[in-house]
Amino acid sequence: MKTIYFTTFFLAFAASLKAQTFKFKDKFDDAVPVLNIATFHMGNTSDANTTQFDEHNAENKRRIHEIASEIATFRPTIIVVEDLPENNTALQEDYLEYLQNPEKQYQNPGEIELLAFEIGRLSHASKIFGIDYKEGYDYSLYYHLKNKRDDATYERYGALVDAAERKYPEDKMTFRELFKLNNHPQMLDMLININADLLTYVSTKDRNEGADEAAKMYHRNLVMFSNFNKININKNDRIVLLMGGTHTAFFMDFLKRSPKYRPESVLKYIK
Repeated sequence: MKTIYFTTFFLAFAASLKAQTFKFKDKFDDAVPVLNIATFHMGNTSDANTTQFDEHNAENKRRIHEIASEIATFRPTIIVVEDLPENNTALQEDYLEYLQNPEKQYQNPGEIELLAFEIGRLSHASKIFGIDYKEGYDYSLYYHLKNKRDDATYERYGALVDAAERKYPEDKMTFRELFKLNNHPQMLDMLININADLLTYVSTKDRNEGADEAAKMYHRNLVMFSNFNKININKNDRIVLLMGGTHTAFFMDFLKRSPKYRPESVLKYIK
């Protein structure tokens, strides 16, 4: 009986060890490097999450271009931004105009003109594309849904977010500090939570209103990823992907699982 017991134990242990060492090759050999970058929206934006920032300030522009110079060492060949695909012709024209005149003054510059264009100019990237998709959803469903279930998760998580905002106040941070914070993995996870997943705790007894609303955010980002996949690329391309943080967070997961792309962290390029 002892021999049977030890044999069974050894076989179970060996099977467990084998399972732990199993590795599935999940990337193509020619997977394309992608630098997936989160930025806050500069200039006028309809986005619900905004940051106070003077995009006309010369010192702010210098700091942005300093970051752009560091990101350009990634040597991207393609720049992808949060703009609608139907604007791609005009976007490409604006970009080519910027390449000819980097000192051009914009009436309402955003992260595309201030950061994406400069990254592209410094790295000699020839192509730029927008992949955005618009879809409305209700960020504040929790606050006006009647007869919702008594679940404190949403408010308790909100308290954690508030505490983090007090610990890392945006108005006390330099652009570099804020940029690095926006690209921290925990920050990106938090953005998916507050913009989608936390809504799954918001519902009435017989319905799933929060999940239905969160699904719109997932759908928007899936369509954006589909738009991204429509871009013609080759094995020698290197892509910089610059969007608002919530989209970056979703793409962090999409890119990690995709066999076609090999994501890299922007934090390893930022001093």
